Order: sequence, then structure tokens, then C-alpha cells
Amino acid sequence: MRTRPLKVALLGCGVVGSEVARIMTTHADDLAARIGAPVELAGVAVRRPSKVREGIPQELVTTDATALVKRGDIDVVVEVIGGIEPARSLITTAFEHGASVVSANKALLAQDGAALHAAAQKADKDLYYEAAVAGAIPLIRPLRESLAGDKVNRVLGIVNGTTNFILDKMDSTGAGYQEALDEATALGYAEADPTADVEGFDAAAKAAILAGIAFHTRVRLDDVYREGMTEVTAADFASAKNMGCTIKLLAICERAEDGRSVTARVHPAMIPLSHPLASVRGAYNAVFVESDASGQLMFYGPGAGGAPTASAVLGDLVAVCRNRLSGTTGPGESAYAALTVSGMGEVVTRYHISLDVADKPGVLAQVATVFAEHGVSIDTVRQQGKDGEASLVVVTHRASDAALGGTVEALRKLDTVRGVASIMRVEGE
Repeated sequence: MRTRPLKVALLGCGVVGSEVARIMTTHADDLAARIGAPVELAGVAVRRPSKVREGIPQELVTTDATALVKRGDIDVVVEVIGGIEPARSLITTAFEHGASVVSANKALLAQDGAALHAAAQKADKDLYYEAAVAGAIPLIRPLRESLAGDKVNRVLGIVNGTTNFILDKMDSTGAGYQEALDEATALGYAEADPTADVEGFDAAAKAAILAGIAFHTRVRLDDVYREGMTEVTAADFASAKNMGCTIKLLAICERAEDGRSVTARVHPAMIPLSHPLASVRGAYNAVFVESDASGQLMFYGPGAGGAPTASAVLGDLVAVCRNRLSGTTGPGESAYAALTVSGMGEVVTRYHISLDVADKPGVLAQVATVFAEHGVSIDTVRQQGKDGEASLVVVTHRASDAALGGTVEALRKLDTVRGVASIMRVEGE
């Protein structure tokens, strides 16, 4: 075993960073045995240096992250501060000064992944980011390496534990959205400002990363259709149960049938109770991968939290350190396919539409005519009426999102339609 340690700079020492530092210290001998050389925490960049950080010598703590990554003797920079800046500048500076990088920064990778990969390639250094998607679940490496010889057609997943906890609570207890969110906040699953989670921003960043790796095509955050889950109601869950379904916030990345384009989207959807993702409970994550040769694969586990995410970071750290010792680098960006990234209008799926309508003869015929005029075939219809008001629930066969959008716009213009109460896509069939 080489005796000179590999030096690691840690950027950020919050929930995840502190766990990375702890594991590096407590498992130092095991990590050294696995890598072939000891690893040494050479510096920790933080915003509040006066805060007591158990197990981290004060002399390692600095507020000057730029000086830390510029030292020249750093082998690996671990970035867990999040956000776009200063993370982007620090990562590129690390490459320029001879360090490889391990990151958990989904937002940055979704927005500027191509530029970061280019910087890593130019410097002949590694960029690893298993922890950016689904916490402890091994997902990036299987897609990037284990399935490199296969053709992935679809990635369908629950990639945000906060939203899954909320929707699971609404499903299992009948709680409303706000009540379930309040419980998630009290238990520490939801941030004080849950917008990034409940409006789908977090999942959209992860979808961009997954789509890019799965389809060997550059997919940016702006390419991902995003729809939050704040409008999901108890009535939606009642309708889902009538169909033998539940509701999940899904990240869906798929290749078009002709193989020439891909789409990436995040939105609430009904999925059959028979689908493996339907049984994912609480704050857990799961990702379902469909490919030509391997068929259907599912990856499941804790998708967030300090220790689980740190586990993924340390896995990358071991791989990068091994590469460092052997003088090689691991897989870089694979964007050779350069497929077209299509918009949401091209997506084809089934739909569940709930309408508030007048309770009088001929309404169903009017509604059915609108669907037919826009080329959207109806699978089932359920109608309930009382005191001149009625609800009409229509479930369609597969249709394009553009066709469904035109249908809904026309329905809203009918005098007999008082309102479109809910539109929910039906996936996983």
C-alpha cells in the first residue's frame, strides 16, 4: 500500500458534509484498504467557522474555499455545498489545479453538466456524482457503466422523498395536502420552504441527469417539463382508488418509439397498484429502468438524508481515488447519440380528466364529441349527478399531450362544462 495519503478537500460541512467527514475518520482503515492508500481530510470550507464540528480539527476549517481548491496538493475535491455559484467556479478551479471532483450538486449538474464534463476532460480528471440523484441508491453508476452495453428505453422513478411521504400520507390516511405537508415538516422530511420539492424542481434536475446518462444525449434542466403536486386532492386519490391506482410524483424519461428523440418530465401521475413503484412508501425513493436486453430493473432505497447521501459520496471518493492511484480516469460524458429532446406535446400516455358539468341530458354526448374531434379516444366514463350539478370522470386511451391539451381547451368552452376539476396522467401500464 502506498504510504503517502491522498488529500481530500471538503466543500461544505452541513448534514451531508459532516457525515462524509465522520465516515472518512471512523472508517479510515477500511477506506485505505479498499483504495490502496490512506485518504486524508486536508481542509474543510465552511461559511460559519465558529460553529463546533465534532471530529473535525479546527485547523482544517477555512472560509476561503477558493484558496483550498487552489492549493495544488489536493487530490480530490468533494463538493456538497449545493447551488450554482460558487460551486461551479470552485469545481472548475479544482480541475485547473489538478484535483478530481466528487459532487452531490444536482441543480448544477442539470444546468451545466456539459461544461463541467468538458472542464474535467480538458484537465484529464474525474467528475463523479452518484449522490446527486436518489441518495444512497446506486443508480448513476449502473446506468453509466453496468448498462453501457444495453439500450435504455425508459426511466420511471420516485426521486424525491418529501413528495412521496406527503402523497403516501394522503393515500393511506385520507389527509389533505396541507395536513400531510405539515406532518412532513414536523418530522424533518420537508424544508421550511418546500417549494423545490413540492413544485417538482428537485425532481426535474434529477430527471435531466438521468435522461442524459440513459440516452447518451445532453438534457438540460430547461428541457424537462415540470408540474408540481400542490393541486393533488383527496378526490384525486378517491378516483385513483376506483381505478385500482395510487398517485405518485414521477420523473419520467423515455425514448420515442422511432428512437429519434427523447422526453423528460416530472408531474403527478396515477399508477396501478400492481406496479412496483406503487408500493414505495414514506420518504423512500425508487427508480424503474426498462431496457432492451436486461428488461425491467428497479433500484430502491433511502433517497436523502445525511448518512445515505454520504454513502454515495464515499463510494465515488473510493472510485476516484483508485483512478488517481492508477493514473486513469473513469467514464466521462457520453453524449454521442445527440438525440432530439422533444417537448411535452409529443408525449403519449393515458389521461384521467374530472369535469364539473350540468346535470342534464346530452352533456355526455357533447363531451364525447369534443374528445372525438381532437382524436382522443375514450376508454371509460363515470358520471354522478345531484341537484343540477354533476361530475364526469373520463379516462382516455393513449393520446399525445398536445391532443389532450386541445381537447381540454375545447371542453372549457362548452356551456355545459362548469369547470375542469382535475387532469391526471396515467402511467406504468
